[in-house]
Amino acid sequence: MIESQAKATLRRYLQTGREALLWKLDGLSEYDVRRPLTPTGTNLLGLVKHVASMELGYFGGVFGRPSAEPLPWFEEGAEPNADMWATADESREDIVELYRRAWRHSDATIDALALDAPGRVPWWGEASRDVTLHQVLVHVIAETDRHAGHADIVRELIDGTAGLLSGNDNLPSQDAAWWEEYRGRLERVAREADRG
Repeated sequence: MIESQAKATLRRYLQTGREALLWKLDGLSEYDVRRPLTPTGTNLLGLVKHVASMELGYFGGVFGRPSAEPLPWFEEGAEPNADMWATADESREDIVELYRRAWRHSDATIDALALDAPGRVPWWGEASRDVTLHQVLVHVIAETDRHAGHADIVRELIDGTAGLLSGNDNLPSQDAAWWEEYRGRLERVAREADRG
């Protein structure tokens, strides 16, 4: 496969993950996009903030192309995990626009460099720090999809909305009664298996 085709395929997968992640915010209140729904505080807007920060790091400094975006949550003395939630002063629009600016910066790096362009990930172990653009693209796609999956579960916990994208949820077409019976059946099977 020629390089331009390979890049196009990788970018398509990256963009699909990006859009899936942002779709999880649609139609929710400020409370719901910030609401921590796991014991570790996982929340929708925090996932977007984290993935935006991740893209800026991987497609920025790793390849000597740092962005001008201030990321105070990564500065010396910043609160641990500060990239995983939005403060009251950081609006949804601020975080979404940060993510879109990260896309533009990432896409410019992808366009400018060959897939075998070398980079260095300072936060990885010494044995794996030296990378190529291809490796980083695959890594960021995997991370984006992982976090989009987290967002899918969090969104389903908030209001029952689930699936890949608006208009393409990638789920069986069943009504609420079917899903309720299905979940009940899974619960019964789990209890039976637990009893041995």
